[in-house]
Amino acid sequence: MSLPPLIPRALLFGDPEIRFPRISPDGTLLAYLAPHCGALSIWVRAIDAPGDRTGDRVIAHDPACGIRWFEWQGDSGGVLYAQDRAGDENYHLFQAGLDGGPARDLTPGERVKVQGLAVDPRLPGEVLVMTNQRDPSAFDVQRLDLATGTSQLDTRNPGGVDAWTDDRLVVRAARVRRGDGGSTILVRDDADAPWRVLDEIDGDDGTPQLIAYSPAGDALYAITAKGAEAARLVRYDLATGATTPVVADPRHDVKYVAIDPATRELVAAAILRDRLTWTAIDPAFAVDLDALCALHPGDLGIVSASADGATLIANYLTDTSPIAYCTYDRRSRRGHLMFYIQPALCDHTLAPMQSIELPARDGLVLSGYLTLPVGLPPRQLPTVLYVHGGPWYRDRWGFDPVVQWLANRGYAVLQVNFRGSTGYGKAFVNAGDREWGGAMRTDLLDARDWTIAQGYADPARFAIMGASYGGYAVLTALAFTPDAFCCGVDIVGPSNLTTMLQSFPPYWKTLRARTALDRPRCQRSARHAPGERPARGRAARQRDPGPLRRVR
Repeated sequence: MSLPPLIPRALLFGDPEIRFPRISPDGTLLAYLAPHCGALSIWVRAIDAPGDRTGDRVIAHDPACGIRWFEWQGDSGGVLYAQDRAGDENYHLFQAGLDGGPARDLTPGERVKVQGLAVDPRLPGEVLVMTNQRDPSAFDVQRLDLATGTSQLDTRNPGGVDAWTDDRLVVRAARVRRGDGGSTILVRDDADAPWRVLDEIDGDDGTPQLIAYSPAGDALYAITAKGAEAARLVRYDLATGATTPVVADPRHDVKYVAIDPATRELVAAAILRDRLTWTAIDPAFAVDLDALCALHPGDLGIVSASADGATLIANYLTDTSPIAYCTYDRRSRRGHLMFYIQPALCDHTLAPMQSIELPARDGLVLSGYLTLPVGLPPRQLPTVLYVHGGPWYRDRWGFDPVVQWLANRGYAVLQVNFRGSTGYGKAFVNAGDREWGGAMRTDLLDARDWTIAQGYADPARFAIMGASYGGYAVLTALAFTPDAFCCGVDIVGPSNLTTMLQSFPPYWKTLRARTALDRPRCQRSARHAPGERPARGRAARQRDPGPLRRVR
């Protein structure tokens, strides 16, 4: 037995050949990201154009830095994209027309940051955008006129609001992060009505996600763990404040929601278990959901739709191939593969990822993934413990270039969702409070010992690697247990938590309140008892990440 041929690092870590396709609201055009002159740029083509891309054209390009996120205007006449300057993370919103002319900065100013965008094809001439132009620590809502490029203050942030939700581009809901780590959901009947409290969410119940208004405007949908162990999709009655569960799981959180852009009805929701599982909310969408899931064996993501809801763009995440994108016609209930983001990877052998469970030393059950190199006996392997960042994040099943790079070179790769990770219910998250150098660290050691006990890993050739919080975990492992790992790789990990907290920018001030390092240890009714198996399944990483929150 021997390892398969080496996969070039440039293929694993270079820019994808093509990615992030978005269909225009009128259903005639497809925009996507692909390299141009060495930087990811926005390309456009007819939706039914040949697959060889010969007639495709670039409409937005920044030679200094690749573009990572964009959205169509409601009139299909151009795109809006986010871009910072020299990596300063102060993203501005730019507008680019289909003619490929110079882009226009819609949010000019020094140290201005944009972090939310709402587009509604029913109102194509304007958009709402969240920006901290008035106050560096607070994001107001600005209304932008796309024809003139002018803006005006639409909704002033009273302080602490970090998310807004609109109904036909009228801001009607807000999420306030309180100083105690909890959240308050505020609502109003229209733009001139006073705000009122719809619900109060304790910090131990996590941060609620505001999803959308009902088509009639009489209800608000949100994802929250209040009243349950795992986060549920619920419907708030705006008249009474009463909540009705729509999709729930006793152990796993709701992750994604699909909305029909034509009717504005919620049609499906996805729960992240070891893999992503979709449930139809609208019975009429169940046939479409089955057809979408049958198009490709990977985990389904619905990423774009025409304004009439007739054409969908879906992506599929698998462990042994690059991400695939398909188009689907709801009228004919037929779809086809459009492309893989890195098609050359299809010619290489990738290593499968298996789900694992193991007990921590106090009995808490930890979940994760183990990837073994192809072509080698699965025993006494050199192994890398690859620790995710966050720590409010989780590893999930599917293609990961770092994992495949290591496995292709003969290493087993261990990923464990230690306590404090999202994805496994609120008790599991809260179990990580003030445990960065404590139980979160020993969870990683327990995962190491489990892998050795199973015979997979050679204890003398066991390394640890991670970025951000994962880098911090590397430093603590090497400092406190220097004999546990033969080496470690710290990637941008904080080495001093005090200075890390002091370095937070002004608009992160509400984040401090929910930082487990900053929260007082107190008796929490939702915390797990020793040996109790926690409920599981909070949010996982986005496969189409961007600096702006896309309107749902």
